[in-house]
Amino acid sequence: MFKEIKTTELTDNPFDLIGKQWLLVTAGKPDGSCNTMTASWGGLGVMWGKDVAFLVIRPQRYTKEFIDSSDTLSISVLPDGYKKQYGYLGSVSGRDEDKIAKAGLTVTRDGDTPYFEEARLAMICKKRFAQPYDPDSFLDPAIKEDCYPQKDYHTLYICEIEKVLVKE
Repeated sequence: MFKEIKTTELTDNPFDLIGKQWLLVTAGKPDGSCNTMTASWGGLGVMWGKDVAFLVIRPQRYTKEFIDSSDTLSISVLPDGYKKQYGYLGSVSGRDEDKIAKAGLTVTRDGDTPYFEEARLAMICKKRFAQPYDPDSFLDPAIKEDCYPQKDYHTLYICEIEKVLVKE
């Protein structure tokens, strides 16, 4: 069972949450299908007077198709003990198999937005901005060399956090 809290009630350190615990970014298509991917890059903050999540998705990720076809997405944080599932969901494509089922996760929904019953925290987000990274905008050329040797630049999504759900 989940209860809704305000974003100001979040107690997780965002650097630990994103960089060490990791996230699942999940979106659905109008036909009801959904896909998820592990994320360890991104941020939480304030933009345009709204509490937002900053997400970056590479173009080859199958989940990007789902994100681009929906107005909303979720960010789920699983409890301790799910590192194996995070690793699996970040390395296997949903194009090839039902990776959500194979990871043993249960999809639930807030309206049309899928998230996971196993999550300890879920943020329901509305997309507000999407912009592919421009290679000419990198001020430090080492970032392009180190992080984009295949020139598969991320798309930056800024998503308003509309609802925060925590496991009771």
